[in-house]
Amino acid sequence: MRFWGEAFHVTVNVPNWAALERQVSGRMRAREGFSLATVNLDHLVKLRSDEKFRDAYAVHDLIIADGNPIVWMSKLASHPVCLIPGSDAILPLSHIATKHRRRIALVGSTENTLRKSKAFLEAKVPGAHIVATIAPPMSFDPTGESADEIIDMLKTKKADIAFLALGAPKQELFSAYARTKLRSVGFVSVGAGLDFFAGSQVRAPIWVRAICMEWLWRASSQPVRLIPRYAKCFSILPTEIAHALRLRFSDRPISPAPESF
Repeated sequence: MRFWGEAFHVTVNVPNWAALERQVSGRMRAREGFSLATVNLDHLVKLRSDEKFRDAYAVHDLIIADGNPIVWMSKLASHPVCLIPGSDAILPLSHIATKHRRRIALVGSTENTLRKSKAFLEAKVPGAHIVATIAPPMSFDPTGESADEIIDMLKTKKADIAFLALGAPKQELFSAYARTKLRSVGFVSVGAGLDFFAGSQVRAPIWVRAICMEWLWRASSQPVRLIPRYAKCFSILPTEIAHALRLRFSDRPISPAPESF
């Protein structure tokens, strides 16, 4: 499934959970690093206006569908992919890392959240080797000196996979930057995943997620921050639906669309 604009082109290249396991397991066996992004409507909004975000996305190795609208549009385009939220990927990837005896690092959020997340992961994934919990300051620059300090910590701790809970676009910017410095480390952007583990944010109940209304649950819990974000997401849906239909009925590869965003 592909998404494109005047200045960006994003392909969901990990279509399902089985493919994710194969990709990550293979890279861990080969001690080959990677950067994994979780595309959703909010990211598509940011890609339209943020050049640095576009550059970071362009160098990510693996991209999964994080959000039901992405999945629905992939079906509309006849290129179906499965829903793989970044927060849901943490446990399976931790199991894979543990199976391959790889070291795990948690980066982002607060020290308290990281401490609780570490305890949660160690309880859920027996044998998990979590070697670092790093909470960057609020002024964290994902491509500057503070990023280099975190990279040095990860190198010192010999981390093999790092879960990044820094929020977009910081986690993607850091992932792309750190990937060039630590070639054997896997960087996985997970958004609020660690906050859910620690209980510092409450995730929507399973039944709410089952009816695809998690966005409404989140918006009602943080209206000032999230309602404007979701309004922007809804505003691009007509364009993205048109893109999906073009993919469905096109007989040749799609090149970037000429319209401005």
